[in-house]
Amino acid sequence: MSFYPAYEQQGVAMTCRSYEEYMRMFALTEADLAQGSILDVAGGASSFTAEANSRGYTAVAADPLFHYDAAYLARYASEEIEISTAKLTKIQETFDWSFYGDPAQHRDRRIRSAEQFIVDYQGNPSHYIFAKLPELPFDDHTFQHVFCSHFLFLYADQFDNIFHLAAIKELIRVCAVGGRVLIYPLKSLRWAGYPAMASMMQEFEQAGHQISFKSTQLPFIPGSSDFLEIKKIR
Repeated sequence: MSFYPAYEQQGVAMTCRSYEEYMRMFALTEADLAQGSILDVAGGASSFTAEANSRGYTAVAADPLFHYDAAYLARYASEEIEISTAKLTKIQETFDWSFYGDPAQHRDRRIRSAEQFIVDYQGNPSHYIFAKLPELPFDDHTFQHVFCSHFLFLYADQFDNIFHLAAIKELIRVCAVGGRVLIYPLKSLRWAGYPAMASMMQEFEQAGHQISFKSTQLPFIPGSSDFLEIKKIR
C-alpha cells in the first residue's frame, strides 16, 4: 500500500496527453507505429491521434465524449486542465517530475495537446469515433496496436473486475492477430496495484495470448514503472 496521498477524483477525467507522452509511456518506436493501424481507446483530448496521422501513420481514437462538438470539448478540456493542475500542485511531492519539470510545465503540455486535438477533431472527424467500453464499434482483428491510457486499472475504485475483464477482452477482440494491446498505468488513483491482476492475466494466457509487463519510459505516478502488453496470438 502506498503512503502517498491519493488523487481524489469523482467520475472519469478527460485526459489530454501528447504524442511524445504516448511514445514514452508505451516505449514505442516509429518502426512500431509503421506496422499497421492504431486505436487509442478512452484518449479524451489527447493529441496522439492527430500527430500520428500527421506523421503518416493510420490512427483513430474512440471515446464516449466524441458525440460532443469541438467547442464543448475545448471548454471541457480547459476546465479539466485547471482542475487537475490544482490537484497535482496540492500533492506534487507525490510525483516524479523528471519528465514534466513541474506542475506549470505539465499544465502547458496539456494545453498544447488539447489545442492540437481540437484542430484535428474539427478538421478530421473520421479520426474520432464515439464509443464506450466494454463495447467498441469495430470489426474483429482490425488494429495492429490498441492503446488504453489512464483509464483501465487507474479507476479501479469505480469499475469492478467484471468491467475490467470485459473491457480488456474487447480490446483484444479488435486487435489484429500478432498485434498488441497496451495499457498504462497499472496503478489506481490511490497508487495501489490491481488486486485481480494475476488471475485476470492468467485467464488471458489460458486463452492463448502472450502477457508481458514492460518498463515505461514515462515515470510520474508513484511505483508505476511498467505497462501491460497483451500480444494476441490467435
